[in-house]
Amino acid sequence: MTAILEKQGERIPLTWLKCAGITAGIVYWLFVAWSISRNGWFSFFSNALSDLGDPSKATAPWIYNYGLIVTSFFVFTFALYLILTAKNKLQTVGGAYASISAIFLALIGIFHGGTRPHVFVSTYFFVQFFLGALVYGAGSERREIRYGSILIFLLALFGTFIEWPSVALGETYEIALVMAFTLLVALRNES
Repeated sequence: MTAILEKQGERIPLTWLKCAGITAGIVYWLFVAWSISRNGWFSFFSNALSDLGDPSKATAPWIYNYGLIVTSFFVFTFALYLILTAKNKLQTVGGAYASISAIFLALIGIFHGGTRPHVFVSTYFFVQFFLGALVYGAGSERREIRYGSILIFLLALFGTFIEWPSVALGETYEIALVMAFTLLVALRNES
């Protein structure tokens, strides 16, 4: 697959798809900031980010929950970019895992904090994304992406063993790693 997509005889550049992962991070943090502005009690040092979407705790929990759903569309678009530009089966599978993570991200907004499936869907968002990043990177011909994805996966794994002062800080660490992978691909992928 080349850096362009053929559509009814037109050649469409995939550059904007490549940047969808970075856009996802920006959109997510804008919704978080908006939600925090409506919930003065929230603290990164004593809460979970999902507390912003829990109706029993948050004012206007829809802001955070809809923010996750909107962000999931950008994550899915980024995963689509990974699949469309895949050079081999490993990269295709990695992109597929990332697309599944987008579904779990939307499910976090649907099964918000305080619901029974919330912990499962939020955990599996990270599991699917980091597995996707690892597999995609393993199939990359670019050393930066291959070794970068391994490092990001190991850092994500390491982060699960840290005793964070709060859930929000642990989540922020993992989200930063998700954003690091999307930035790495946007800057170093040849497509």
